[in-house]
Amino acid sequence: MAIFRFQAETLLQAGLRGPSGVSRLSFAASLPRRPRPRQRHLSTVVDHPSVPARAPTAPSLPAGAPAEAVTADSQIGIRRQENARRILREAVDAKAPRHNWTREEIVAIYYQPLMELSYQAASIHRRFHNPAEVQLCTLMNIKTGGCTEDCSYCAQSTRYQKGTGLEAKRVESVESVLAAARVARDKGSTRFCMGAAWRDMRGRRNALKNIKEMVQGVRALGMESCVTLGMIDDEQARELKDAGLTAYNHNLDTSREFYPSIISTRTYDERLKTLSHVRDAGINVCSGGILGLGESAEDRIGLLHTVSTLPSHPESFPVNALVPIKGTPLGDRPPVDFTSMLRTIATARLVMPATIIRIAAGRKTMSEEKQALCFMAGANAIFTGEKMLTTECNGWDEDAALFGRWGLEPMKSFEKKDALAGEA
Repeated sequence: MAIFRFQAETLLQAGLRGPSGVSRLSFAASLPRRPRPRQRHLSTVVDHPSVPARAPTAPSLPAGAPAEAVTADSQIGIRRQENARRILREAVDAKAPRHNWTREEIVAIYYQPLMELSYQAASIHRRFHNPAEVQLCTLMNIKTGGCTEDCSYCAQSTRYQKGTGLEAKRVESVESVLAAARVARDKGSTRFCMGAAWRDMRGRRNALKNIKEMVQGVRALGMESCVTLGMIDDEQARELKDAGLTAYNHNLDTSREFYPSIISTRTYDERLKTLSHVRDAGINVCSGGILGLGESAEDRIGLLHTVSTLPSHPESFPVNALVPIKGTPLGDRPPVDFTSMLRTIATARLVMPATIIRIAAGRKTMSEEKQALCFMAGANAIFTGEKMLTTECNGWDEDAALFGRWGLEPMKSFEKKDALAGEA
């Protein structure tokens, strides 16, 4: 019932209306106040899909209500609708990114009617980006399995190894990684990402030395280089910067409130601290989230609020759809509703207009038409190649055919290097 209270109150804040024929105020007041539980094991957490509402021409009160109450309620409803439209209009008219978004403003944008939201996101996308360009990124797992973290969605955790059957492997050689990068470049990818299943880089001097060689080799191929290595400190970030690293990926996954339901071995503030080290070293930040973990629309809004109010917006914002992996706590999760994916991408484009938005994990299950809707609403990067860490990925040939049918073209390396330099 607390979920319905949130949706009712959210729609009120956004200037939208509650159930037909019921006063928004009386409807919200009639619901019991009980906090939504946060549980460690998500087999008992219910997915709460967002329920976008259509703004009516005028609010209504129960039959027999005093005329003055009808008038007052109508005026309140109209003001709220006007406020929601104003917030959307100001977002669309933005000439530069801003970092002082309130949660209420993001609520007002997120709950716009989906067709209108997508259209307005497409409008601002065309001001900050070439809508025909989509970056091709390839992700390689340079160190598989053996991770001590307990991320509920990940097959690489040692805690779930018995159920997943994934065997831990040593770090790949520099030569094998650069060979894979050359293949990716020749196939059209302009960013090469390298992921290692570690909690952090403490005590990994030899590994860091090899990774810096990988970064230097990828840059020598004319490609952007990105790594995701878990938590790093300021010194490690500076070393990676000196090696020529383009970007560091460290996802926040979800909202601060829902985060403890997903992982207990690393805090939300530790993730933010890593992002701070990366930014201070002068490396581009790549940080996004995963949809379909069992989170609510409130949590998606919370994630968007966190990243859009960072001192600098992430250079890229990956939007992942959970790929359930048998043997993990989330192995039986149902797929996330596509409208939640599209709504999140469109809202992200409006609140972070200069950021590259990446459709990441889960794209394999999306039809071309769904992908095209995401591109129209502001997504302008994808992962392509043989695999995404331990899950399936769309292949280069498949994506080349998709680009040809929809009139898209690959973005060149470093094309958006200056896009964020003018942030206000």
